[in-house]
Amino acid sequence: MSVQQKGFNKIAVLGLGKVGHLAAELLQDSGFEVTGIDNRAIDAPFATQVADLTDIGGLSALLKNQHAVLSCLPYHLNKAVSSAAHELGLHYFDLTEDVPTTKHIRQLAETSKGIMAPQCGLAPGFVGIVAADLANQFHKVRSIRLRVGALPQNPTGLLGYAFNWSPEGVVNEYLNDCEVIEEGVLKSVSAMEWIEQIYIDGMQLEAFTTSGGLGTMCETYLGIIDNLDYKTMRYPGHVKLMNFFFHELLMRENRAEAGRILTNAKPPVDEDVVYVHVAAEGQTDSGLRRKEFVRAYYPLTINGKSRTAIAWTTSASVVSVIEMVRDGALPDRGFLKQESIPLDAYLATRTGDFFRTGHH
Repeated sequence: MSVQQKGFNKIAVLGLGKVGHLAAELLQDSGFEVTGIDNRAIDAPFATQVADLTDIGGLSALLKNQHAVLSCLPYHLNKAVSSAAHELGLHYFDLTEDVPTTKHIRQLAETSKGIMAPQCGLAPGFVGIVAADLANQFHKVRSIRLRVGALPQNPTGLLGYAFNWSPEGVVNEYLNDCEVIEEGVLKSVSAMEWIEQIYIDGMQLEAFTTSGGLGTMCETYLGIIDNLDYKTMRYPGHVKLMNFFFHELLMRENRAEAGRILTNAKPPVDEDVVYVHVAAEGQTDSGLRRKEFVRAYYPLTINGKSRTAIAWTTSASVVSVIEMVRDGALPDRGFLKQESIPLDAYLATRTGDFFRTGHH
């Protein structure tokens, strides 16, 4: 019996910020019956409800008539949401890069009636799907390097940055330790290290380790790939200043205040760009080769409104996965690893097509 015959079409989207709102629109465009839920009244082209999403006890009542839930909430609320989804037997999707949250969801997945799919954003998420596709093109893979940067197109100031993503998410990935595989050994390294230069379309960028971007890839590829790491890309000079801010000024001791200071100083911009640079090296029939997936994604007009690159790439990432589960192209229960999702089928979904057409 396919998922579609089971009638998987009702989905609740929790948290209607830029990403959640657009994800709800894209889901509706793809034929889902969407209910958007937020703690404030939102004017939207889909059904909405106002609820206190921090009220853990009230989650089950909110979700009881749904088939699935997509959480676009701050990561620290996702343990409660995933537990409520599990209890009700719903499919669960989120965008978290938080490792303890994902561990909690994996435990739930062992007894779940639906699919438990965290980490469905851009990174972890889309870049892991791309990396796995590159890995599959080699007999033996020497290295996979994943690099992502969500940046203002026209940076100003020494930081060259604008907070188009949640401050909690950025602060965490700049401070939490990062899993890597180096020379076949699983290691934990500090964030904001291993600094390197990268050029995309002639634009010089710097890349440095940040946490969470690999999702479950280290576990999947340990013993298969010799070197695997994830880095964030920024304009040159950024990482030195962030090391100064967090470590010399000791702002790492107060993450919430650090996030407040940074977002106050560098508010979001409309004209952004998302750079994706995934490269794999290894043995093919014709010897040692390097294969790359390099893209620059810019804002797009969707449903008559301009959407930032970070908003649409993140929203489209998760909606494409949800479409695949509905259409029977992915399992309908258990834990979903991003790197197990086939890239071609993903890009063939209605929403995945944005990744084909939305880049320069």
